[in-house]
Amino acid sequence: MAKKKKNKGKGLKRQRLERLLAAQTNMAPPANQGIFNSLNNLLPKGRNEQFLLGLAVGGIAAYVLSDEDIRGKLFKGAIQAYSSVMGGVAEMKEQMADLAAEVEAEQGAA
Repeated sequence: MAKKKKNKGKGLKRQRLERLLAAQTNMAPPANQGIFNSLNNLLPKGRNEQFLLGLAVGGIAAYVLSDEDIRGKLFKGAIQAYSSVMGGVAEMKEQMADLAAEVEAEQGAA
């Protein structure tokens, strides 16, 4: 008799757990939503299409890297972008130092 009650209780617990999981999965966003999920739809699915895409990308990369003018412009742009990012980081560090100094001055005055 005790086993029947125990199994019956497990069945009810399992049903409750299944209902709870069903409710949570209905509320949860789909698992495949992410930053790069939209790229999944753009990329080809078959092996032949993937090979042709890789061949095209590789050919374009070889052309760009073999042409001195394009390569120079590409590297110059990359260096400018890097220097802009580093300038922004330096400015942010300076602002943080200013804020820290203000907080210390307020704590010292109090």
